[in-house]
Amino acid sequence: MSPSSPAAPAAVPAPPLGALEARLFPPGAPPLDISRLLLPAPLRPAARLAVLDISEYFAECSGGVRTYLMQKARYIEAHAGLRQVLVVPGVHDTVGQTDGVRAYRLHGPLIPMQKTYRFLLATRSIGRIVAHERPDVIEVGSAYFAPWLVHRATARLDVPAVWFYHSNIPRVFAPRGERDVPLRRAAAAAGWAYVRRIAATVHTTIVASEFVARDLERAGITRIAHVPLGVDTALFHPARRAARTQTRRRHGLGGGPLALFVGRFSPEKDLLTLIRGWPAVYRRAGAELAIVGDGGMRARIARAAAASSGVRLLPFETDRPALADLYAAADLLVSSGPTETFGLAALEAMASGTPVLSCDEGGVAETVRRSGAGALYTAGDAGSLADAAIALLGGDLDPLGRRGREHAERHHTWERVFDRIVEVYRGVIAG
Repeated sequence: MSPSSPAAPAAVPAPPLGALEARLFPPGAPPLDISRLLLPAPLRPAARLAVLDISEYFAECSGGVRTYLMQKARYIEAHAGLRQVLVVPGVHDTVGQTDGVRAYRLHGPLIPMQKTYRFLLATRSIGRIVAHERPDVIEVGSAYFAPWLVHRATARLDVPAVWFYHSNIPRVFAPRGERDVPLRRAAAAAGWAYVRRIAATVHTTIVASEFVARDLERAGITRIAHVPLGVDTALFHPARRAARTQTRRRHGLGGGPLALFVGRFSPEKDLLTLIRGWPAVYRRAGAELAIVGDGGMRARIARAAAASSGVRLLPFETDRPALADLYAAADLLVSSGPTETFGLAALEAMASGTPVLSCDEGGVAETVRRSGAGALYTAGDAGSLADAAIALLGGDLDPLGRRGREHAERHHTWERVFDRIVEVYRGVIAG
């Protein structure tokens, strides 16, 4: 390998994401035993850079990390000088591949309290994959067992690792409003100790927002690379707004003002504050709120939504074009999670020409401030949320939508993101 060589130019157009994913994770694929299987020869033997991505934050109903990894696979597939190996958990072992990307799915049990995700526990299989595929760099994308499995697998191999800090663990342990509770404070301190331990095993920790970079720096972690995430600006496009009436009818939504939430139903998303604040918005601005997603809190969110006026619960949307239609059909996206490390849903809404209302903490607030494509409210304050939503819906949203689209096009294409990620890899390998 020649780490200092420039990445090859795009040789072919990026393949459609759905077709790519179907080849990597073929539906109905027979179960295998990767701990014993004769592994297929590495792809693209002449590739100048090979990355192995491993993450437990990957499931049928997951969002941001799955999108990031699939967009990376799409980028690598289109660049002949690169190859990728994906290692993620699943119901059973499978192997799928394209020309430049191979995906290993390893059997893992469901994670208690977060049954969207599964643990990676297949120590022997992961060790075999790393030794066989011989990547130039490994990117760890979760914080459960994956970092330690990689650390063990690379103990005898000269392969550097990076960690993409996708989940703000200590802030999840001590949510806003509970940081002074002794038990929560102790949990956050233990969380930071754990984060420091993982960071010490890798060359560099990658973050998607300055908000997270500051958190890590305060915790004493110094080897940090800041790479904001991207959005598919062709899929998420304001042109879809022309079909907004049909999209709303398809989902049983009215023709008046419409706000949208898209994300996982988990405590760190602070959905209950959003639902508590919405009846005032519905009463004063006549705006419906459609909540799209799934997760461990679904039953509780469903009960809260049923008891609140103007709130509709829609199922998790697996079809990306249908999700793009929903973004474009809305007048406003609301992002209520104060611990977001970036917030892809907000960026997808901006690319669709839809303004964003965010709480004033976390990665989404950073994007709203930089783009000028929305407004902020005080995190955890349902009244502040309602006032900000009413003010936005009562004003002219079109200029905000245009600002969001311009910001996404200028700063957040996936090509730009992965060009930067490859630069980080090359620096790590050279270092």
